[in-house]
Amino acid sequence: MSPSSYPLMNVRIAHASLPSSAPHRRLLPLLALAVLALAGCAITPTPATDAEVSKRVTADRAKMFVDQEAVGGPMAYSEVAARALKYNQDFRLKAMEGALSQGLLDVARWDMFPRVLLNAGYVTRSPADGSRTQTVETGFESLFHQTSTERTRSIASAEFSWNVLDFGVSYYRARQQADQVMIAEERKRKVVQNILVDARNAYWRALGAQRLSGRIDALLERSRKALDDARRIERQGLMPQPQVLAYQRALLDAIVLLQYRRQELELSKQELAALMNLPPGTAFTLVDAEMAPLPAAPTNVAQLEEIALNRRPELREEDYRSRITANEVRRAIVSALPGLSIDVSGRYDSNRFLLDNSWVDGGLRLGMNLFRLASIPSLMRANEAQKQVDEARRMAQAMAIMTQVRVATLRFGLTVSEYEQVSTSASVDERILDYARSAATARAEGELEVIRNEARALLSEYQRHIAYANAQAAWGRIYNSLGYDVDPPPPDASVAQVASAIDRSLSQWQQSVFVPAAPRSETLPAVAVIVDHPVAAERAAIVQAVRVALGRNGLRTVDAPAADASAPADVMVLRVHPVLADPQDGARRVAMEFKALRADGRIGGEGRYTAMLPAMPDARALAALAESAVDASAGALNDWAQAHAAPVARLAAAAND
Repeated sequence: MSPSSYPLMNVRIAHASLPSSAPHRRLLPLLALAVLALAGCAITPTPATDAEVSKRVTADRAKMFVDQEAVGGPMAYSEVAARALKYNQDFRLKAMEGALSQGLLDVARWDMFPRVLLNAGYVTRSPADGSRTQTVETGFESLFHQTSTERTRSIASAEFSWNVLDFGVSYYRARQQADQVMIAEERKRKVVQNILVDARNAYWRALGAQRLSGRIDALLERSRKALDDARRIERQGLMPQPQVLAYQRALLDAIVLLQYRRQELELSKQELAALMNLPPGTAFTLVDAEMAPLPAAPTNVAQLEEIALNRRPELREEDYRSRITANEVRRAIVSALPGLSIDVSGRYDSNRFLLDNSWVDGGLRLGMNLFRLASIPSLMRANEAQKQVDEARRMAQAMAIMTQVRVATLRFGLTVSEYEQVSTSASVDERILDYARSAATARAEGELEVIRNEARALLSEYQRHIAYANAQAAWGRIYNSLGYDVDPPPPDASVAQVASAIDRSLSQWQQSVFVPAAPRSETLPAVAVIVDHPVAAERAAIVQAVRVALGRNGLRTVDAPAADASAPADVMVLRVHPVLADPQDGARRVAMEFKALRADGRIGGEGRYTAMLPAMPDARALAALAESAVDASAGALNDWAQAHAAPVARLAAAAND
């Protein structure tokens, strides 16, 4: 309190005005109390001490992770999302804001009740409340001072007061606060939806980190050792300098990229841990789930836009804001109307000069502010302008939401295409690595080439994981753009219960909202693979490689029929025959010939793919060649499958007729 804000106190002491020293002594405690009160207003800024800050930090760290279920075994996506919803600090903050809004609503409800005031007290004064009187008609003034109030007395009262105008204002204010509670709920819904998107993205990135970190560390160690070997070879002059320097450059590039990717993978696990509110340094593992086939991009975009316009939290929040605006106008109009006040009170005063020490009084008052009443037309115009602003904001929000739905759908389709392209690239790099391993010799450049190709294959695998994580994140953004809901977990729900609710809600939304496109592979016949090769191990490796490549190119595979049995009419038989030429200069030309056989035994198509392999190719090299042959002939294989399916479909239609 500044000196300028001190209350003005003029104390004039005149000995003639003090009839005795006793009243003067009674004023001393009051003066001392006033001095103490003024001294208490002299407050100066005091910074927090290091001990206080340290105590606060310790308490905060203890509260951050209290009452959390310990991490058990490997966690699936639903458990990760459940922990994020249950323990994430942002969600807890929104939950607390919702509780605060509910508490303010409870307070606002009490404002509508009448006022009931109870008072009791003790009153004293010095000196006595004495006065003289004067007759109005004659002007005669009494000679002695008189009093009708005791110097010390007790008082008490019970007052009931109800103002109709205050009730109306409080009623509309309470309705506004009720809408604020709903706005807090919609904001909490939005936080839940954002957490689910972040959890999906972080989960798949962290899973990629879990799968690849060990392989990257091992390859980094091998790359550093190979780099040391290359430098030794350079010093000893065992290879031409341009060649060995090129190898060193390639190894250094691979090491830098691997280190960079290693850091990204480690950060992704830390981001996931923070999302689940795990204490720093907590070790956890994820369920090594397979990369499930990505769904087709939704085609019912108009229906999805309608769902989004009905369910998005932002638009529902705008609905509640419109209601708040309408109630604000009603509250302003009510406050301008005449106010009727009803007052009833019971009082007690111990003053012995009163005829009755207890009595009841009451009153009825009507008041109106004429200027406030004249402002009603202005209030109506302001209300109309506010409605137009609210409607424009809602329209802009709706347009943005519709755009988000379409962009999310388009982005998902693009990420799926990117993932397919990256997967193909990773498959090619893996086959190149297989060739490099098969062709590796005892020479140093052979080992260096294997390491370089292994680094490239591992980086391609990393890109494949990232592309899949991006596709999963894009799929989650479709859910987010629609206003996908998971009921917020109650405080006593376990992580397993919340995870089960997430799985159920995901399944329900998938079935009721999205129209799945029929996979193209279901419209084509299955393929049975038969390999003509004398060595059983190599034959099995080629069969497996061909089936993997067919599945990657959209064709289903089934087991081949027995040697003495024929394939069903709706199964296309793909017969693969490796042809090995004579070795020459440590290498051998190998051709993969394959034929598509129809149900009647006729050839539906045939092709050939040739490559150079080591003189003694093993099962892995032959399998890599078979995969390359299928990938190179994917278009022809699909055409043969469609041609095979056409007569089968005609026969099925004729049988139904």
